[in-house]
Amino acid sequence: MSLKILFLFLLGLFSPLFPALAEESRERHITVYGAVMTDGALAETAVFTANLDREYRFATVAVGQKIGNLYQKIDFELEGQIAKHLSGQHHWEFNAVLVARWLSFPWNDTLKTSFAFGEGFSLASETPAFEEKYDGEKTNPLMNYLMLEFAFALPRHPRWSLVTRIHHRSGIYGLINGAQGASNAIGLGIRYHF
Repeated sequence: MSLKILFLFLLGLFSPLFPALAEESRERHITVYGAVMTDGALAETAVFTANLDREYRFATVAVGQKIGNLYQKIDFELEGQIAKHLSGQHHWEFNAVLVARWLSFPWNDTLKTSFAFGEGFSLASETPAFEEKYDGEKTNPLMNYLMLEFAFALPRHPRWSLVTRIHHRSGIYGLINGAQGASNAIGLGIRYHF
């Protein structure tokens, strides 16, 4: 899939949302997190049974925009990310993600909590060495991107959140560019809502 086709696809996918993005009443946030790659599959990473590979670390800046809400329980967001791989590999990574965020937890009066699932695309500035190292299979700079996240905020300081995130790239079993490789990372960071 060429970058031109990807751009046209994303433009078509998100074009109905552009008027909503222009509304000044929408909530925005910026998130900064550091992450360490894991040697396990997504399921192992999600339940924290995968080992961390501390040789491979990266830092990410993500900017998000709320674009809608369903029943005051689920927010929908668009997020753009720029990641810089700092050790083990040194490329840049650019991710565009559509996010659904569950807001309703019974303990929110004590600790405001949200859980988010995001799906989108990831473009690396070069083929990631980590994916080649661990999978030994075909990988590609353009891959699917998936994220899982918990965010926690004190009710007295709702603009600031502690964020834990799983950062996943894969070819969806060869669906994207025939890529079979994948990579997973666990991240920790902070978010500011504005």
